[in-house]
Amino acid sequence: MSFLNNYEDVAARIARLWVTHPTARVQTNIVDFNAEKGYVLIQAQIFREYEDINPSATDYAFGNVATYNVNMKKFFVEDTVTSAIGRAIGLLLGADKRPTRQDMEKVETISAKVANSTADDYDPWTQKFGEVPSYKTAAEAEQSGIPSLGSSMDEIAKQLGGELLPEAPQCSHGHRIFKTGEAKTGKAWGGWFCVEKTKATQCAPLWYVLASDGKWKPQV
Repeated sequence: MSFLNNYEDVAARIARLWVTHPTARVQTNIVDFNAEKGYVLIQAQIFREYEDINPSATDYAFGNVATYNVNMKKFFVEDTVTSAIGRAIGLLLGADKRPTRQDMEKVETISAKVANSTADDYDPWTQKFGEVPSYKTAAEAEQSGIPSLGSSMDEIAKQLGGELLPEAPQCSHGHRIFKTGEAKTGKAWGGWFCVEKTKATQCAPLWYVLASDGKWKPQV
């Protein structure tokens, strides 16, 4: 019996989510993406109820195209999104093991390469599995089968519902923190707040409003 049998499949976790929370909402965001270096960092957020403002669980997955076989290299972004969703659902609903079966399949592939190496020729600090792609231009990366940032970002967002998160705005005290809440009237509020602890010297908040599409937008 393979050790993978002890890990839950992502599809099974998604099925558990819909059974437990029929009106749940799954949101994915592209936190970092570099087509030239071939990596992506995905954030997955799970909302128990579709109308919830704040997520009930958040987790991340990092994907590197160099760790995928030839047939899967073009889908490394989609696979990373699936991994992030599975991890976030496991965090919300509980799971015997946090990684999913898909996560551990990658580990098994790498472990097999380590096992086939002898003690003399295997150095964990210098060993690499597959060639890390390096391209001079985005066009070269796209020609090799890796989507370039300029040509693929819109398509990724369209297919996966992802979005590239902007950097937090700064004030004289550093990066601001986004906070949300609900007024006594029931109206949601949100904004970027100064991190300065002394109220008298805090910078004024940058207020945001919750738009009809469920996203926060600057108050005008």
